[in-house]
Amino acid sequence: MVNASDDPARARLLELAQGQGVSLAGLSEMIGRNSSYLQQFIRKGSPRKLEEGDRRKLAGYFGVGESELGGADDISAGTVGVPRADWTEVPRLSIGAAAGSGALAADERPFDSFRFSRRWLQEQGLATAQLSTIRVQGDSMVPTLHDGDEILVDRTQRGLRDGVHVVRLGDMLMVKRLAAAGPGRARLLSENPVYPPVEVGLDELEIIGRVVWKSGRL
Repeated sequence: MVNASDDPARARLLELAQGQGVSLAGLSEMIGRNSSYLQQFIRKGSPRKLEEGDRRKLAGYFGVGESELGGADDISAGTVGVPRADWTEVPRLSIGAAAGSGALAADERPFDSFRFSRRWLQEQGLATAQLSTIRVQGDSMVPTLHDGDEILVDRTQRGLRDGVHVVRLGDMLMVKRLAAAGPGRARLLSENPVYPPVEVGLDELEIIGRVVWKSGRL
């Protein structure tokens, strides 16, 4: 078995995957390979080097230069004069957080990504955040969030605090405003007055992360 630390490209890929909280199996499927492809690359040294197309997709996904994964650096298409290293690719997860009664949690592997400026993330205090994006479903958070909006979730912010969060309650995934409701209790609040507050025990609730940005169609 190959030690990933013996090869800077393998070590860097493993570091990036762990830092983003994405699985090697999910990354393998994202680049069109079988689920064990990158596991074998890192652990067994097979293949010895990533193919150019695979390396380019992974470098683009993580927002790093191809040299970090064993290739030569280049400039991102569509961002003339801006090196890849100046951007961060944030994974889009193939799940929706319901702004309503709740959506069943589904496949949480990335299927796509959004590109954010590293400088902008730093200005927003998100340079070291663990970020992902998901789609809002439903109307309970109108006017703050609308059905179809994409939200940026900081998964390092998982404590109970005021603000809009993505939470899991049983098998249901929701986006709600959180508020403390006494010892060991939390209140899930909707922006749309049609939906009444829901009070739950903290032992029933998993806070996935805090919503820190949104995008949506006009």
